[in-house]
Amino acid sequence: MTEPLRLVLASASPRRLELLRRIGVEPDEIRPADIDESEIPGETPRQMAERLALSKAGAFPDETALILGSDTVVGVGRRILPKTEDENSARACLELLSGRNHRVWTGVALIAPDGRTASRLVETRVSFKRLSSEDVNAYIASGEWKGKAGGYAIQGMAEAFVMRLAGSYSGVMGLPLYETANMLRGFGYPVLRS
Repeated sequence: MTEPLRLVLASASPRRLELLRRIGVEPDEIRPADIDESEIPGETPRQMAERLALSKAGAFPDETALILGSDTVVGVGRRILPKTEDENSARACLELLSGRNHRVWTGVALIAPDGRTASRLVETRVSFKRLSSEDVNAYIASGEWKGKAGGYAIQGMAEAFVMRLAGSYSGVMGLPLYETANMLRGFGYPVLRS
């Protein structure tokens, strides 16, 4: 009898763990990948999301487990918005996104014990309402922006800023569930189990 396939999540993100649990998946291990997430000059948001997802999944080969890596990048045109670490960068992101459309790219990659690799890149288009100074100040005060790509968390207060969304809501949160579930099934890993 063969051992059941193990799953390692290469991310410390509580949102990604929460999203996996929504589809009945509990990783056997959480092993955050320690990689350089710096932007490469000339790189587009979509290229960055795909590269980082593959880099995270490939950071530590494991002959006993599937490794799942993911990364989310917010872009306005070719411009990559940072993962905000201070109020000034969060405010700059919110002011840039105010009243305009942007794209959220989420890459997800899966590497099997035998080295087989699958990856998907999911694009979601998001339209923000025009933000008042009160909107921005209240959001900054909430602290939800800390460490978030583009300076906001869609599953929090910023959801009230979203006028339209075309694509994957879970992808904007950090892990596109439709694509992830299909990739896991493709590698023989059970999904939607209780």
